[in-house]
Amino acid sequence: MARLETRELEYFVAVAEELHFGRAAERLGIAQPPLSRAVARLERRLGVRLFDRTSRRVELTGPGAVLLAEARVALSGLDTLVDRVRLSGRRLVVAVRAGTGAGVLAELVSQHEADTGVRPDILFTDDQVRPLRDGTADLALVCAHEDLEALRTQSVVEERAVVLLPADHPSAGCESVTLAEVEVDPRFRATCPNQPLAEILDRVALGLLVVVVGESVSHRAAPGVVAVAVRDVPPTQLVLAWDPTSGKLDRTAFLRSARALGTGAPTSAVEATALVAQG
Repeated sequence: MARLETRELEYFVAVAEELHFGRAAERLGIAQPPLSRAVARLERRLGVRLFDRTSRRVELTGPGAVLLAEARVALSGLDTLVDRVRLSGRRLVVAVRAGTGAGVLAELVSQHEADTGVRPDILFTDDQVRPLRDGTADLALVCAHEDLEALRTQSVVEERAVVLLPADHPSAGCESVTLAEVEVDPRFRATCPNQPLAEILDRVALGLLVVVVGESVSHRAAPGVVAVAVRDVPPTQLVLAWDPTSGKLDRTAFLRSARALGTGAPTSAVEATALVAQG
């Protein structure tokens, strides 16, 4: 028997799910007569009746139910194959906000390149979660307090909290401060504004802003900006997040590098693969 065609399976599945030739034809964007002929031709080729038809109803037969289950699997497999081929020409995309875990990110990128021979693409954005949800990015390096609903995460590292102060601020020379000591400043912000990092640093340097950030930002501090540890603010947990429903590139190597960085010990390929398999 000749191999079944994808179009035949698509036609069959439409009828089997609609149990109505007219609705199935409309769903497929074709006329009903050629759809009926295609299904009848498929039945002849398989040598079984797939539907019981009367003037009032269409029902699946036993062989029809078997074919429906297998056809769904086959068509899904073809979709996955097409996605993998299309994606094979591009590299992993990691979304990150400028200044977020800058040192950590550099280590992750370096390790991933050493492991795979491929350097991931970095997407700098003020909203790291959105590219995950719209499929623009495969992974995102984010703070754990972000809205990560329906996303999978893997811890990377903790960042100590620091407050960015203008160089002439009374607390600029301190080794560390408490939150109460700086929140009395009318310019104080407990969370980083949704602005580019360069603008935030400029606003601090100009004496317009005092803000608590992760310590990695302090490595990017401009002249006139001083970073002081805030001893009573818990560290920020940095995580890698991804959409488990996304059929994007294999994230295993990058997640394995992140595990090694976070724990100080290498993660086996089996463990990393299991993480990805969970979503």
